[in-house]
Parts: sequence; structure tokens; C-alpha cells
Amino acid sequence: MLKSRTMNNLSHFDSQPRSATDTSAITALCKAAGDPLRMQVLKVLQQNAYGVLELCQVFDIRQSAMSHHLKILANAGLVATRREGTTIFYRRNESHPDTDLQPLQQVLFQTIDDAALDPALRGRLESINQERSAASVAFFNHNAQRFEENQDLIASWSDYGDSVESFLESSIGNKNSALEIGPGYGQFLGKLSACFKRVTALDNSAEMLEQCRGRATSQGLKNIDFKLGDTDLARSEGLRSDCVSLNMVLHHNPTPGDIISDCAELLSDKGVLLITDLCAHDQDWVKKACGDLWLGFEPQELTRWAAAAGLEEGNSLYLAQRNGFRIQLRQFIKSPEQTK
Repeated sequence: MLKSRTMNNLSHFDSQPRSATDTSAITALCKAAGDPLRMQVLKVLQQNAYGVLELCQVFDIRQSAMSHHLKILANAGLVATRREGTTIFYRRNESHPDTDLQPLQQVLFQTIDDAALDPALRGRLESINQERSAASVAFFNHNAQRFEENQDLIASWSDYGDSVESFLESSIGNKNSALEIGPGYGQFLGKLSACFKRVTALDNSAEMLEQCRGRATSQGLKNIDFKLGDTDLARSEGLRSDCVSLNMVLHHNPTPGDIISDCAELLSDKGVLLITDLCAHDQDWVKKACGDLWLGFEPQELTRWAAAAGLEEGNSLYLAQRNGFRIQLRQFIKSPEQTK
């Protein structure tokens, strides 16, 4: 099947004559990817974005050398950049600016994704992601008492909670079980508790989980199981759910694409993943004040990660906030075929 799709994509180049300039663009793309290190960089950037210093750490090379390789990839349209504060993050450019080159780029990326990653690189990547994760957990453990105050600086639940709850009602099918990852103070748990027979609240911050448990107890919520851990724990315990909620969680996570992939695995047939998060913004003060790792996300980033996890895109809703932030409410559905 892969071979058939590949041949169909490449036939596009046989049917349309190209100019000398276009041929040069093809050459530049192939030359940029045709280097062992740059090929591994594209593999590393498959599901996440990294700064140049992080990539230097992964590949154990000097910054000047890494910057040279990234410039070649950027000039060929294979990577894109995004500035967050004083740091420039590099990610794969999934849509080449030259639309005629997109089929070739897609075949290239698909082939790279199927290739094995050097075990040494994998270990260094894990180290970086663990450092990011540890920093996030430490922030929430230290700021659990004033988390709501910090969160209100960006988006208060009172401003968008009704929309999230309405979005849930229009999204759910089966109502046996729900999983909320990173429930915060539990503002959404009341609605989940009313809609589902069984709810699991999962958080990797012990302090935040205790705050959440206290709120739920004060509200008399009886059908909620509180678990300290992450999606690895949920997968190991087989916490399959009809609905998984990521409410303002992804921008705190070091590997958002991986979390969406884990959520897809945790969904039951026709299960729904609900993501509420910030759209991309440039207010970098939130990193220090609120512990954010990412300055929101472009909608197409969430779409791409979900598609890579085998989820189908559903409804979307976008909400403007008074302080310049925009919130995206997204629905992604797991079809029965994905469980086979």
C-alpha cells in the first residue's frame, strides 16, 4: 500500500514538465536531505520542536556546525522556525512553500519516519524531554497554592468554561468512562462526573493532585479516581476511555505530539479526544509566570499530531480573550478501524 501511494505521488512529476528553476529546487531539496546528519535531524524533528542548543546536545556537535545544517534545511523548505522569547525553535515544515514539491516532500518525510533513530540520539532526546518535564512538574508542585491565580493571567475558567462544557455535550457518544489529564483544580471534573459513569483524574504533580482531590471532595463528587502519574501509567494500566480531555495541558508538556499519540491509544472505539489550548501567541512572560513550555500552538499543529496518531478531526471552536489570547477547542475522534 505504501508503495502504491509513493508511486502515485511521484507520478505527479512525470505528468508536469518543470522549468530549470523548478529542477534546481528539486535538487536543493534532495541535496539538503541527502546528508546523514541532516536526515537524522529531520527524524528528530518528527513530532517535536527543539532549539539549536538542544539539537547540539542531541547530536554532540558545535553550535556553528548545527546552525549551518539547519540553514541548509530551512533554505530547502524542509524546516521552519518559531521564535519564543529569546529562543528559536526548529520544527519540520510539513507543507513545503512550493506546492509542486509537496508530494516529493511527503514521500521523503514518510520514509524518514519509518527509519530507525540512532539509539544514542534517542537517549539524549529522552534526557532533554525529561529535563523539560521535570521543570514543569517542579513549577506546579511549587505553585500549587496559587495555580488558579496564575492561570487567570492567561485565561480564566469562568471566561471559557461554559464553552468547554457545551463543547463536551455536543461531542460525546458513549458515556461509560472519561480521563482528564492534568485536571488542575478540577474545574472541569464536575461536568465530567455528571456526564460519565467513571472518571479518572491523572496528574504528575502530587501537590496539584491533592488540590484537585480537595476541590472534588468539597463538591461531593463520588465517581472520580485520582491517580498520580502520566500517560505512561495510564497506558500500563489500560485506562481505556470514551473521552480523554486535555484542558490547557499541552502547552505545559515537553512532547505534545507524543501525548496526543498516547491519548489516541487510550481511547475506546469512537472515543473522543477533547483538546482545549491556546492558539500560538508571542507573550513570552507566561513561561516564567505560568510555567508554560510553549507559547500556544497553531491549529494545524494539533491537526497534524492528531492525524499522525490516527485520529479524525471533528468540530472546532475558537474563542477570543480580552487579554489578546485565543483559545482553541478541538475534537478528534478514534474510528473503530484504528483499534484493529
